[in-house]
Amino acid sequence: MPAKGKHRRPKTQRFTRSIAVAGTGGAALALPLMGAAGAHAATPQSAPEKAVQSASAAEKKAAEKATGARTYTVEAGDCLAKIADDQNVSGGWKKLYADNRAAVGSDPSLIHPGLKLSIGKQAAGAPKSSAPSAPKASAPKPSAAKPSAAESAPKAETAAKPAAAKPAAEGNASGYALPVDGATVGTPYRMSGSMWSSGYHTGVDFVVPTGTSLKAVGAGTVVSAGWGGAYGNQVVIKLNDGHYAQYAHLSQLSVSAGQSVTAGQQVGLSGATGNVTGPHLHFEIRTTPDYGSDVDPVAFLRSHGVSVG
Repeated sequence: MPAKGKHRRPKTQRFTRSIAVAGTGGAALALPLMGAAGAHAATPQSAPEKAVQSASAAEKKAAEKATGARTYTVEAGDCLAKIADDQNVSGGWKKLYADNRAAVGSDPSLIHPGLKLSIGKQAAGAPKSSAPSAPKASAPKPSAAKPSAAESAPKAETAAKPAAAKPAAEGNASGYALPVDGATVGTPYRMSGSMWSSGYHTGVDFVVPTGTSLKAVGAGTVVSAGWGGAYGNQVVIKLNDGHYAQYAHLSQLSVSAGQSVTAGQQVGLSGATGNVTGPHLHFEIRTTPDYGSDVDPVAFLRSHGVSVG
């Protein structure tokens, strides 16, 4: 009996332990499987895109903080001098213009609401160049047919194709002519107003519908004919007396750079390209090709015997 009891007891104990081990093993085996399944199922529900976006935003923010670079959106009433002062740009408006010349264009006075400017770092693709000569204390905004506090955004138009030039009309006895026939003056030269950050209008606006023929005021050579940023399609003529005549916001061009013209010859058609509020001709007379050398265009024409209504 003792021997028999000893024989049965070990079997019972081994059987019990086996059950326990099996139970334990089953639980141990089930738990990892359940855990693994749960972990695998949770993977698609995670947000890797958000993590990447957050990381990118953090990296961008850190880079801006490290370099001091940031982006500024131009608002109505802004000019480069004001933005440079408000944003503490080292080097003033000239540095701001040099960093953003590709976006602003050839004239620092012509910026429009919504334009993105890089502060503290040169904008991508911006050429390295010095600020233009003879700048004003502050950079003015583009002219419009009628003064308005809010300027419309520049129209994205392709470069105008040259229009067929009409035969040259004869100028007066002194060899000069009106830039456009029968037009009335909308915004006069040096009209003051808060819509121009320089404090005055640098040219004269002739109110004409789109497609009106525009004439060379005197004999000379075309030095520029094409897109002029906020000026839209423009033509600039160096007159034989040394002055420069500028025609802005054209819908079509009739001449090309390097071409000689005579007084009364068609140089293009009026329009509303660039930064404008309506169709008109913005006409300037300058003593140099640079912005800021403007003179009274009406007085210039009258001094050559041309009557301006």
